[in-house]
Amino acid sequence: MTYSTQMEAAKAGIVTPEMEHVAQHEGIKPEILRDRVAAGTVAIPANHNHTALVPHGVGEGLRTKINVNLGISGDMRDYDCEMKKVDMAIKYGAEAIMDLSNYGKTHDFRRALVEKSPAMIGTVPMYDAVGYLEKDLAHISAQDFLEVVRAHAEEGVDFVTIHAGLNRKAIDSFKRSGRKMNIVSRGGSLIYAWMEMTGNENPFFEHYDELLDILYEHDVTISLGDALRPGCLADASDAGQIGELIELGLLTTRAWERNVQVMIEGPGHMAMNEIAANMVMEKRLCHNAPFYVLGPLVTDIAPGYDHITSAIGGAIAAANGADFLCYVTPAEHLRLPSVEDVKEGVIASRIAAHAADIAKGIPGARDWDDRMAAARQQLDWPAMFDEAIDREKAEAYVATTKPADPSTCTMCGAMCSVRTMNRAMNGENVSLL
Repeated sequence: MTYSTQMEAAKAGIVTPEMEHVAQHEGIKPEILRDRVAAGTVAIPANHNHTALVPHGVGEGLRTKINVNLGISGDMRDYDCEMKKVDMAIKYGAEAIMDLSNYGKTHDFRRALVEKSPAMIGTVPMYDAVGYLEKDLAHISAQDFLEVVRAHAEEGVDFVTIHAGLNRKAIDSFKRSGRKMNIVSRGGSLIYAWMEMTGNENPFFEHYDELLDILYEHDVTISLGDALRPGCLADASDAGQIGELIELGLLTTRAWERNVQVMIEGPGHMAMNEIAANMVMEKRLCHNAPFYVLGPLVTDIAPGYDHITSAIGGAIAAANGADFLCYVTPAEHLRLPSVEDVKEGVIASRIAAHAADIAKGIPGARDWDDRMAAARQQLDWPAMFDEAIDREKAEAYVATTKPADPSTCTMCGAMCSVRTMNRAMNGENVSLL
């Protein structure tokens, strides 16, 4: 092989097997995709060691992708349950799974996940550092952190979230500006605490070139984490968030110079009227790198329903340029999600992503809706179920009641507008009895 990363191959004019697959899946010419990978506007996270991977592209002109977060915590350590969540995520079409396990020796679970999952796998090595190294946070060295990244890369993860932009300059801005929710990024809070306790610079910022060498070797995409993302509406679009975003743009070009693929992570909570401008700002400051957002959640008052607040924000974000949506489940802010929560979160995010793809004019996006419309016009229930994003739920709803006319549902029955119009336009008598 004459290249190590997808970006390196693309810059050399090579169309890789992964590019061929993504181009066919997206319905675009491989050469167009190759040029976007070379420019950094598309990333294809594909670790050499992830042999079960079905590759997907994230970025310019491609369908909006969905990521699912899962993993064990200190309070919930059921590996079998987490694997059921993996199965659920894949069943309902998630293209990526992030293992956010943060308790004990997580490598066995991660290796099993990489071995079985066709979805791309992401991690946040910072979460794993304490358990992996069996050291207290203050006693972990900069080189220790890099070794954890190396371990994840060798195990086959396709992308890693690295909060490299939270440097001393960003922290100074954060402290002087003040916030309601301070730092809500788990990785960002740990980095901040480590920097405060040790007096050192962010190890991922200080040793960024060494970090890139590790990622280059295995073709791990760096997802530049937004440690200062807003955790409530009051903190959105503040100096800390924007200052860090500027730094992430500078780190992006440094990664591209080393042929490492990049994604940029974006805001978590944000009022609807701020979302479009933030998408434009990210694309401008980060040189059109793929943008990966958590939500955004458009209100702070809906615990138990944050898959809905997230889907609203995600649809607006993706329609205005975001490329990758991290799902949010009904359990957000409340507990570790259940298997059913994962399903609800994936479907809500897929609806948002699909709606945005229609708005963006992604080729073929509306074909799905047109097929559903045709099935409904014909009152063809089997065809409607075929097109439903959640076939099982649609069939279960229909099965719970029995309309007098089985071609209709119990909402309208004989007054079904589709039934009425089909008969009227065929010159048939329309009877409501």
